[in-house]
Amino acid sequence: MGNPRLRALIWWRKWTKREWAIAVVGFTIIVFIFTLLFYADTDQPSSSIFSTYDVVDLTLLHNAKDRGAFCLDGSLPGYHFQKGFGSGSNNWLLHLEGGGWCNSVASCLSRKTTPLGSSNFMEKQVRFFGILSSDTSQNPDFFNWNKVKIRYCDGASFAGHPDSELKASLICLGFESLFINGTELFFRGQLIWEAFMDELLSLGMSNAKQFGWQDLLFEHKNSWMKLLSCFVNIDHVEVELAVYFINYCGLQALLSGCSAGGLATFIHCDEFRDRLPKHVTVKCLADAGFFLDEYVF
Repeated sequence: MGNPRLRALIWWRKWTKREWAIAVVGFTIIVFIFTLLFYADTDQPSSSIFSTYDVVDLTLLHNAKDRGAFCLDGSLPGYHFQKGFGSGSNNWLLHLEGGGWCNSVASCLSRKTTPLGSSNFMEKQVRFFGILSSDTSQNPDFFNWNKVKIRYCDGASFAGHPDSELKASLICLGFESLFINGTELFFRGQLIWEAFMDELLSLGMSNAKQFGWQDLLFEHKNSWMKLLSCFVNIDHVEVELAVYFINYCGLQALLSGCSAGGLATFIHCDEFRDRLPKHVTVKCLADAGFFLDEYVF
């Protein structure tokens, strides 16, 4: 019969490269399944709090004051933030609120006493639904992501700038003024957007650089795939499976918006991409954000 250790060594050396490849991929699949099982208990909010889980408080953007990033009436902009959990804890969804544009001093003044022009009139709590819902049946793709509803209060799709205030004042001189009865209008949408980005990055949207071993594997996936191919022959399907496993662990970010928020998504998509590390998967979804320059009869 011979030495048992010798028989085991002979059996070990008889494995083909193909068998080694199957073993490696099989191990990867097992790890992947255990990862999913690990998150199974953490991917659902407790049923006892589910009825109130989607009610999210308003947070004022306090860092906006020093930057001059004000709503139309000079109040601080606001947002609603719901922290992600489980497998979505590193992913971010930003939704830009819509509400058309104000296209004259008079129409912008009328907004100052509404949620579209002042945080003083915004709801202190809102319910997240649709793409912002934590209900898996309603929102299976993003239910456990970090979700942010950015309130719209500048009247111009987060595109205004202090320079435009002076220009508007000169245009309106002799007809309408930005100062009516001692009340000033602020067109600071771009500054609001920049302040929001800095705040959300400080809340964890910048954690894409701190993922640990998943991020390390992602960054060097081409290197380790080449190294693996030196030892075993792996076909295209196995490569795709391994790359998918690594991509699954990476951060994703989605910028979305409807109407004026959709237009803001078009305007700021590239800047949003530039704010995040290059290996992060970034998408922009604009809903009804294309405005036709047509006279309304």
